[in-house]
Amino acid sequence: MSRTRAVNSVTVFCGASAGLHSVHTKVAARLGSRLARAGFGVVYGGASIGLMGVLADAALAEGGQVTGVIPRDLVKHEIAHTGLTRLHIAASMHERKFLMAGLGDAFVALPGGLGTTEEFLEALTWAQLGLHQKPCFLLDACGYYRHLLAFFSHAAAEGFLSGADVERVQICDEPDDVVERLLSFERSMCDGAEM
Repeated sequence: MSRTRAVNSVTVFCGASAGLHSVHTKVAARLGSRLARAGFGVVYGGASIGLMGVLADAALAEGGQVTGVIPRDLVKHEIAHTGLTRLHIAASMHERKFLMAGLGDAFVALPGGLGTTEEFLEALTWAQLGLHQKPCFLLDACGYYRHLLAFFSHAAAEGFLSGADVERVQICDEPDDVVERLLSFERSMCDGAEM
């Protein structure tokens, strides 16, 4: 009899742009591939372009389940991916974020702009408020998020974040690190359930 997994799908926030450095594209492809090979479904913003498209295509190439969630107004602008396992067309950005949060059992932020950062920060805020206990990973390849991490430290030093808030962000340098931590989280959840 198969066991229910603690993490079935991972919600990944990332850019509809590929950025200026090829390292970001390589990291997105590696993450999509590694998540699929480890048996995790991918939930993401539903676009066929930028890091979003790279992530989805890499996971699909490994036979992974990929679910996209895209707002109706962005279907043409972000060029909705037509080859996904499932594509949700959301009525608004708010509905998109709500669906993405509900469909994933963990959150990962790859490089991106305002939308990516805002989505990840909202997931962290919901965790801070006790609305979920899902792990939150920041994939900080090549130090992309170093300034955001410096802000977290500054906000804690100023008394606006607690140490627990800062520690809630699991910082990873490589996609393999994300997957290993997800597997470790699963093992800890399974061990706790058996006690």
